[in-house]
Amino acid sequence: MPRTRNSFSRWLRENSEHYLMIDAHERLARRYSGTRPPRRPHGAVELFWRRVFAPTYRALPWPLRHRVMRAMPGSHRRTWSPPPERRDPAV
Repeated sequence: MPRTRNSFSRWLRENSEHYLMIDAHERLARRYSGTRPPRRPHGAVELFWRRVFAPTYRALPWPLRHRVMRAMPGSHRRTWSPPPERRDPAV
């Protein structure tokens, strides 16, 4: 079954979050001695996400990252709803 745009966006978002979290863990382990780093990447897919995607994403300026997130369908496009109207107390 071919992926729809929404399922592709979900897949991309989930993988991005996962590998960015591993990247953060790896950087923290390097900074603080005694902390065990995540396991080494296995296979071409993990190498891409951890050695190409994560550093590239980190290097992008925030305005560009923000524009990319806003362009993707899914939860990044949702905005906060306005606060409810204030009403007088019930009598």
